[in-house]
Amino acid sequence: MNEKVMRNQRKWQTILFASIIIVLTYLSSDITNFNIIHGIATLPNAVTWIFSNLIVTQETLERLPKILEKLAETILMSIAATTTGTVVSLFLGLMGSKTTGTSRALGVFARFVASVARNIPVVAWALILLLSFGQNSVTGYLALFVGSVGFLTRAFIESIDEASQSAVEALQATGATYFQIVYKAVIPQCLPQMISWILFMIETNIRSATLVGILTGTGIGYSFDLYYKTLNYNAVALVTLSIVISVIAIELISNHIRKVIL
Repeated sequence: MNEKVMRNQRKWQTILFASIIIVLTYLSSDITNFNIIHGIATLPNAVTWIFSNLIVTQETLERLPKILEKLAETILMSIAATTTGTVVSLFLGLMGSKTTGTSRALGVFARFVASVARNIPVVAWALILLLSFGQNSVTGYLALFVGSVGFLTRAFIESIDEASQSAVEALQATGATYFQIVYKAVIPQCLPQMISWILFMIETNIRSATLVGILTGTGIGYSFDLYYKTLNYNAVALVTLSIVISVIAIELISNHIRKVIL
């Protein structure tokens, strides 16, 4: 009997949840004047336009070396922002973790920095930094760096908190110093997860760097913006294809590395 009642409760909960979603969707569409039916009806025209205009031609392939140069710039900037952000995030993660934190004030400070850096989008950081540094690669790097610090600090704090306490307590019992405990007990346990988060951050930064590049006038984002504004859709297609292939390749490499270390 109880099982039947529970099934009925789950059924009504599902119906209630679905009804709320439908009502919220309708209200959102009504407030924003978005016509779902019209949007679906225009999909065939949109797909037709894409296949008619976004075509890589032989003439466009002549621009490939320059596009690859900008793509390499974007990838290297993303890696640099991630690796330098990793160093800062490691220190903030150690300060913010309950396992390795030495001061409550430092822990609050580390979590505050991570929260602010993470909750402001990378694009917003790019716009903020654009006012101070102008349109250059430094602005793009700093925007990605701040975003990396926010995300990785939070990820490192959680990874360190999940580490086994037995090894830490064993070293504390032998009179080991704080840095010995971190180096011998905490980091070895968290390292696979940390590397996984770092690889994920590199993938994310490469995607974000394209949009950031449009704002800062650097990297592959600048090439995309330039060709798009000049209505050179064939070149836009080549830029887009280059980005997609590079992101997929990096993701495959990252997945392989994760399988090895985890």
